[in-house]
Amino acid sequence: MEEPQSQTVIRGPKEGFTENIRTNTALIRRKIKSPDLWIINRKIGRQTQTDVSVMYLHGIADEKIVNEILQRLDRIDTDSILESGYIEEFIQDRTFTPFPTITNTERPDAVAGALLEGKVAILVDGTPFVLIAPITIFKLFQSSEDYYQKHNIATFLRLLHMVSFVISMLLPSLYIAITTFHQQMLPTLLLISLAAQREGVPFPALVEAFAMEITFEVLREAGVRMPRAIGSAISIVGALVLGQAAVQAGLVSAAMVIIVSFTAIASFVAPSISISNSARLLRFGFMILAATLGLFGIIAGMIAVLIHLSGLRSFGIPYLVPVAPFIPSDQKDTLIRVPWWAMKRRPRLINTQNVTRQSKNLKPSPSEDNE
Repeated sequence: MEEPQSQTVIRGPKEGFTENIRTNTALIRRKIKSPDLWIINRKIGRQTQTDVSVMYLHGIADEKIVNEILQRLDRIDTDSILESGYIEEFIQDRTFTPFPTITNTERPDAVAGALLEGKVAILVDGTPFVLIAPITIFKLFQSSEDYYQKHNIATFLRLLHMVSFVISMLLPSLYIAITTFHQQMLPTLLLISLAAQREGVPFPALVEAFAMEITFEVLREAGVRMPRAIGSAISIVGALVLGQAAVQAGLVSAAMVIIVSFTAIASFVAPSISISNSARLLRFGFMILAATLGLFGIIAGMIAVLIHLSGLRSFGIPYLVPVAPFIPSDQKDTLIRVPWWAMKRRPRLINTQNVTRQSKNLKPSPSEDNE
């Protein structure tokens, strides 16, 4: 058991899941020793017969959601399940959306915290990534470290995650819109400086931004795929050399290099890589809207994204709960985090569907592993 590679923390447990499903269930059992921690096993994949375990706290998790997850797992008909990503695509609510409706984690403490909130964990043999459902968009901006530090710094970091997500999604499009259509919004000295930088650039701002964004995406993928010993060096040197050479050659402006660089840095701030990927996809759409309609296009795109988020569900749970629908008692751990002594009730996530917890409604069959 090693420290998770994708979700590191400064303060907190350093153990991560392995590729053995029984080791992973034992790691969760170490943290939650309650007899109400139930495990229901399935074998999925006609050829691979992959072990899949559904883990939840009986009496806390919504039994309708557990039943729905089990039914979706039973409907999977495929030859192989080699990673939890297979399961995620098969059982998610919406396929054609840039936003994740199921999250994944390598951290046992994150899974234990989710189970205590009434969520369900799906463990797949052969991968260290455990699926958690249902989720809301606000959970994607929360990290395990939020609960190991003081509430004031945790609130600051949580808000920083959200602001960084907005920056990574909208900053290039705002630059394109302002420099193309709304130059009057800039101070005179800044406008003169930007105009001087773009004097010899032969491309419009949209083409310039697209070229830089695609270049950075190529460098990012190259850094991931290259051997670890040289991957980071190649990505850093490549970015420095290409950026400096492009500016000196007059292909892009120095301001665009700064905008794209800061956008890339902001995209790494979010604790969940899934929500960062959403910003990466939406960024290009907002850039096109900014180049055609200016700030009006960006506002229209934001309205469309909010409408889309309002219609998303994660196993029947509204994606924007507890903000829409608004639940006052759950605001203690959404945008901010209050001290531990002020959080005395579980989130009302399971009550949004008017679900009653009846322990007799869900009984595992004798062939299932009920702990």
